[in-house]
Amino acid sequence: MLHTTELPRLDELTLPELVLPEQSNPYGTLFGPNALALLGKAAFLVATRYTRQSVVMASAGAIEFRRPVPVGALLKLAARVVRTGRSSLTARVVGCLDAAPGTRAEEVLRGDFELVAV
Repeated sequence: MLHTTELPRLDELTLPELVLPEQSNPYGTLFGPNALALLGKAAFLVATRYTRQSVVMASAGAIEFRRPVPVGALLKLAARVVRTGRSSLTARVVGCLDAAPGTRAEEVLRGDFELVAV
């Protein structure tokens, strides 16, 4: 029997993150700037993986904090390259709370990031 190994898609990346107490606000949920940093991290990783070049973030837009993310939650960040240009690209990152088997993951964060090659 011949086995083929499918190569991973370079334009997509999933990053699990555990929300820790030091990332929280006084309400016990993920502090907004820390959420933005996690989204930016996933965007950077997918852009670097896709381009195999050094990139920096040029802008962030359409950032949505849809639901509070409690301390202790497992957050799954799905990053995808949605636009490519000559020296830049757009990465969209969606954060969902980890879901039990057979249930749908709840989207809690979202953002679009422009990254440029340096």
